[in-house]
Amino acid sequence: MTRQRKVILEEVRKDLDRHLTADEVYEEVRKHLPRISLGTVYRNLEILAELGKIQKLELSGSVKRFDGNPQRHYHIRCMRCGRVDNAPVAPLQQIENRLYGATVYTIIGHRLEFEGFCPRCSKEMAGDQATTPAENEN
Repeated sequence: MTRQRKVILEEVRKDLDRHLTADEVYEEVRKHLPRISLGTVYRNLEILAELGKIQKLELSGSVKRFDGNPQRHYHIRCMRCGRVDNAPVAPLQQIENRLYGATVYTIIGHRLEFEGFCPRCSKEMAGDQATTPAENEN
């Protein structure tokens, strides 16, 4: 493992609740390796994902993100701000088991993404709704 790849992996794994974009990883890695290029960060993120060291999240409606936890788990995406969090449920093996024999596909896994509004956006939206009727009277 190259020094660059090691630093990239460390940054992605620094906080397993973060799900950084490649640009965010680049900004963090540059603090340690100021001369690294964005292209190098992108290439190494892809390699680390292929090696199973990290997960590449290709969630609908958002840019690719990278998760330092390579174990299978689900995510929740805020439909307003794009925040991504880990979903606090275990992976559902039953889904794959039900497909076995019901399709000609060889099932190798599945992805499940939950959508909703994060606490901050929920609060902001509730505040917006509270002020809307008063604004309409003016």
